[in-house]
Amino acid sequence: MNEKLTIADWAEEDRPREKLAALGAGSLTNAELLAILIGSGSTKESAVDLMKRVLGDSNNNLNTLGKMSIRQLCEYNGMGPAKAITILAACELGKRRQMESPEERPQLSTATRVYNHMHPLMQDLDVEEFWVLYLNQDQRLIKKTKIAHGGISEVTVDVRIIIREAVLSNATIIIVCHNHPSGSIRPSHQDDQLTQSVKKACDVMRLRLMDHVIVADGAYYSYNEEGRL
Repeated sequence: MNEKLTIADWAEEDRPREKLAALGAGSLTNAELLAILIGSGSTKESAVDLMKRVLGDSNNNLNTLGKMSIRQLCEYNGMGPAKAITILAACELGKRRQMESPEERPQLSTATRVYNHMHPLMQDLDVEEFWVLYLNQDQRLIKKTKIAHGGISEVTVDVRIIIREAVLSNATIIIVCHNHPSGSIRPSHQDDQLTQSVKKACDVMRLRLMDHVIVADGAYYSYNEEGRL
């Protein structure tokens, strides 16, 4: 008996979602990527086979596929309006992505640049916040994350969260930053202890703690510029 296999019957490494999670989106064919969007095919064919057929009728060209109408797509067995709309929405997003320029990642190679980047976020705060800037090898920002939100004179920081986020972000350089609502830029004893704790954790994980910048309104303190890192 030659029954049609559904995606659920395939080997796990051949299923589109599992394949993307394990190998990245670039490892999937156009049909497999589209199959993830529509979720299911019909009783006669899998989502991948359905999308292979649709793409075949579009000369395997995504631009041609994007020109199809909802009515045309719904002529395929297993393709309803919701799936057709999802496909056309994805094609439109792809077109819009081509029209946009890549996002420029700011280079935060100096404490002044860090201050100018973070000051707008911190200038009006009446409590302390602790942020971490995760950078690549070129000292360009991958992302910034608020780790803690505290009181008027101190904030509690879990160093493990800082390291975990660095690993997940593929960062190689870390800059930590917090504000002093009082306006004073002089680091406290707790600031010194936290800086050393973060540095020790970074050393263990082969990450570089580039700076700890304390932000006040109109001034900053840099552990790196003061030779304390």
